[in-house]
Amino acid sequence: MSRFRLTVIRKCRVFTWFGWSLFSTVICLISIYLVLFAYPFLAPTKPIDGEILITEGWLPDYALSKVKIRFQDGSYKFLIITGGNFSIGHPLSKYYKSYANLAASILNDKGFPMEKIILAPITTIAKKDRTYHTALAVKKRLNEINLSPKSIDVVSHGVHSRRTWIIFKKVFSPANVGVVAMEPKDYDTMRWWTSSAGVRDIISEAVAYLYVRWIFYPSN
Repeated sequence: MSRFRLTVIRKCRVFTWFGWSLFSTVICLISIYLVLFAYPFLAPTKPIDGEILITEGWLPDYALSKVKIRFQDGSYKFLIITGGNFSIGHPLSKYYKSYANLAASILNDKGFPMEKIILAPITTIAKKDRTYHTALAVKKRLNEINLSPKSIDVVSHGVHSRRTWIIFKKVFSPANVGVVAMEPKDYDTMRWWTSSAGVRDIISEAVAYLYVRWIFYPSN
């Protein structure tokens, strides 16, 4: 017999019908769990009623109204609003320099006192890790006015919230950081898989969460 064979026979284990049934059941249960708990996981609300409340300026009007209520019901000293500049040619760029300025104007129209607002616009143009640069802008602004809060709450929108929470905890360590997720109105968060907007949000933010958790590392 030739010593130079092109093929070889190997034995291997395969599932029985019971094994396939059990494997399929486990996969199905895991899939159901991921579907049901994806939104609550990505959009946590765990405030600590800190000294400072921080909100991202791009939040929609109804979310900013809830920010105002949360500030009034809490014991916060200041509301910090962050957000990047409007792009050239944006219709609102004629009236507002940044999303931070726009959100401050909206809140002021709702009766929020301007003396309690601190603007922390993003001055750098970031092609990636925009949430990280948002947190850096807030920290820079706090340093400029000599504020060093030991506890803060950050407000974000929907499934973007967990990623925001992780980033702010990295930037503001060792301060305690809480998070508040504002629920979106463009889809039912308890049945997000029935809406194209919900599916897009969950998938994109799930990937972004994995990136922030396992790949992203803050630069000096």
